[in-house]
Amino acid sequence: MGVSKTFPPDSIREAYAAGIRVFGENKVQEFGGKASALADLADIEWHLIGHLQTNKASRATELFGAIDSVDSVKLADKLNAAAEKSGKLLPVLIEVNVGGEDAKSGIAPGSEELEQILLGAPRWKNLLIRGLMTVPPYSNDPEEARPFFRRLREMSDSIRVRKLPAISMENLSMGMSHDFEVAIEEGSTCVRIGTALFGERT
Repeated sequence: MGVSKTFPPDSIREAYAAGIRVFGENKVQEFGGKASALADLADIEWHLIGHLQTNKASRATELFGAIDSVDSVKLADKLNAAAEKSGKLLPVLIEVNVGGEDAKSGIAPGSEELEQILLGAPRWKNLLIRGLMTVPPYSNDPEEARPFFRRLREMSDSIRVRKLPAISMENLSMGMSHDFEVAIEEGSTCVRIGTALFGERT
């Protein structure tokens, strides 16, 4: 995934010309300003990877083909209602705060909220729960992210063996420009690459 947040449409077109088709944005309002300028690129997959407030769920459902940052039952309810209203099936990932950092969004591993989402999935007829996503604590040493990536993979494995209805664990979104090699070694199916593709953000 090319993480194109803060970069203009021209930069996204360059990445598209180079063959990238999956892009991640982290703000509904910012991407809303770009969407019309890129509407001709019909085969792009747009993913929302940033924290989503429930009051923006409807607009996010209109703009994005997937939401990779579901972190509450309330948000899942809102997204499902919006997807039902627009007649679409919306793939989503559950965001897990594996590092337990107060400054980051995501559900705590092993929490009651996570269990409620896993067990409540069958009632969300317009959501497709496809896996997990995380952003580990930052470190200059990519190896320090390994335990967090491994923990998310182990969580995914433990959920998969439960064979819960309406839950798929096919996707594991973890790893960014500075640590994606380690993430791939630990089982990532989607690495979110921004700086390495687009350069440093101002």
